[in-house]
Amino acid sequence: MPTKRYNPTSPARRFMTVSTFEEITKSEPERSLLESLNKAGGRNNYGRITVRHRGGGNRRKYRIIDFKRNKVGTAKVIGIEYDPNRSANIALIQYEDGEMRYILAPLGVTDGMEIVTDPAGADIKPGNAMYIANIPVGTIIHNIELQPGKGGQLVRTAGASAQLMAKEGKYAQVRLPSGEVRLIALNCMATIGQIGNLDHENVSIGKAGRKRHMGWRPTVRGSVMNPCDHPHGGGEGRSPVGRPGPVTPWGKPALGLKTRKKKNLNDKFIVKRRNDK
Repeated sequence: MPTKRYNPTSPARRFMTVSTFEEITKSEPERSLLESLNKAGGRNNYGRITVRHRGGGNRRKYRIIDFKRNKVGTAKVIGIEYDPNRSANIALIQYEDGEMRYILAPLGVTDGMEIVTDPAGADIKPGNAMYIANIPVGTIIHNIELQPGKGGQLVRTAGASAQLMAKEGKYAQVRLPSGEVRLIALNCMATIGQIGNLDHENVSIGKAGRKRHMGWRPTVRGSVMNPCDHPHGGGEGRSPVGRPGPVTPWGKPALGLKTRKKKNLNDKFIVKRRNDK
């Protein structure tokens, strides 16, 4: 989906780009698949800020997405919709018994197409979901489960795709978008194809107000604060960090400190790390 650029009628317009939404075929969401989405402003149940720089933003409803793909059968694509809660577009599908669900919209899927969900196997077409055991090696996949029946947790963002590299024993080797090769159980579900909305990463926000509409508040650099507010603060003019390395507002090391535990239970499932040359 290409991006559209505006004439520079203002400084904000000069570099702003928006998606052309060419894949979108349906404007109104299915009301039965909506849920209320309450804003917490980055605060937990104690009222303390646990995620900084969040707050405000436009009101929106949450779309209930079928990440599990646990309903066996054939469904017809009703329309492709915009989802304000994620970068990927979503597809509204209707099964033969009339039940409707939302799924992540794969690249190339549009109105009127049929989507098949069958763990035992189906045609290798975008949008069809099945066990990894029944997917040919080399196939491009997305919405991959880590634990059978839990629902897809990997490769869910716009334009993302993974590749099934090999099968051995009870596990398959899957190359993730980061370059990491990981072992995943053969009885985990995955969906065929690449997720659509490829040009999402090329969109330029253009102005601060557009970021505020998304619920993001301003971020202030520690170096422009006072020493009482941040370890980087203080000094005459522009000053260096003044300590061995950059830190968080609470003095913890930042930018490069490795925090992974030495005995991580997931290490045995990683065949090749993303940062290996």
